[in-house]
Amino acid sequence: MNTAAPALTPTTRALAWCLHLLIIGLLALAAGRAVAEDRPHAGSIVAASAACGLVYAVGPTLPGVRRSRRAAALWLAAVGACWLVLLALSSDAVWLAFPLYFLQLHLLPRRAGLAAVAATAATAIAGFAVHQRSFSPAMAIGPALGAAVAVAVVWGYQALYRESEHRRRLIEELTATRADLAAAQHTAGVLAERDRLAREIHDTLAQGLSSIQLLLRAAERALPQAPQNAARYVDQARQAAVDNLAETRRFVAALTPPTLEGTTLAGALERLCTTTSARHRLTARFHLTGDPAPLATAHEVALLRIAQSALANTVRHAEASTVEVTLSYLGDHVALAVVDDGRGFDPARLHAPDPEAGGFGLAAMRARAQALGGILTIESAPGHGTALATQLPLTPAAEPQPEDRP
Repeated sequence: MNTAAPALTPTTRALAWCLHLLIIGLLALAAGRAVAEDRPHAGSIVAASAACGLVYAVGPTLPGVRRSRRAAALWLAAVGACWLVLLALSSDAVWLAFPLYFLQLHLLPRRAGLAAVAATAATAIAGFAVHQRSFSPAMAIGPALGAAVAVAVVWGYQALYRESEHRRRLIEELTATRADLAAAQHTAGVLAERDRLAREIHDTLAQGLSSIQLLLRAAERALPQAPQNAARYVDQARQAAVDNLAETRRFVAALTPPTLEGTTLAGALERLCTTTSARHRLTARFHLTGDPAPLATAHEVALLRIAQSALANTVRHAEASTVEVTLSYLGDHVALAVVDDGRGFDPARLHAPDPEAGGFGLAAMRARAQALGGILTIESAPGHGTALATQLPLTPAAEPQPEDRP
């Protein structure tokens, strides 16, 4: 009933009402017996019982009693004073000591409550002895035993309540932690999906649009003197747009790349080399070494995307005449090598990725390889071509989800 008292629950409300009814019943019993037995001072006993009941009934309606220990102590003192008057008039008031124990233990601090209970028990014993005009140890048993039971019950309830509150706080903390963890996992998933989408867009849409742009520029240059060549370039750009549209639709639908449908990884790479040779002034040749082994979809997609990105970089930047693409099965590993005879570059002096100038390809290829537990190495020097090699384990410790499936 104050800031230190346990908050009321349906169970505690029921117990509180039982306590109210017990006090009212005991007051009615004292007044009724005084009237029924025509005791001396019967009117005073009835008045004292009514006054005690009225003072008791006022307490639960006062907000200060629920919030302040001092207000609760004053109210208890008023109830106790009324009880003392009733005890002086009737021996039946001794039974009110038992519910008073619970009030004192509930509303007062532990030490003060224990002292109040002891004082109430001693007063009840003394009052009953005065009314009986004698004292015997049996008179002390009832009030003392009632006080002991009240202390055990209230302190036990308070211990259970503290444990329940501790568990409630732990559950709230666990719930909050799980919510934070779910939010963190969601954020990590969003970032991972964003990274995956960036790689997919770079290796499919961006590379396809770049190829179309190069073909249209070639058609523009050939148009005045060689319209037939210009028409061929335009037709190749149209076919590249068709292929890129198919990639886009499959990408949106989160399915396997169309270049892998109905064929093996080696067949898809050979087709990629053939298409690159037909569309650009570059001879791309494919080689297969080792005994082909079944690959997970994630491995096939990653190797195909790396090959697409590497060939696109060769077309755009290397000014090469030939490029060799080699797929090798090496027992427990599969390797992909893309080697061109272009102008090369210094790997240590690569420009940072830029939305306008590009530069995301090598980072995306390396991320794909690392996501599957593999490695990607680049060897190049100005004027000496470029060699890109990717090696992936065939049996990774934890099989990741396919790259093209969110």
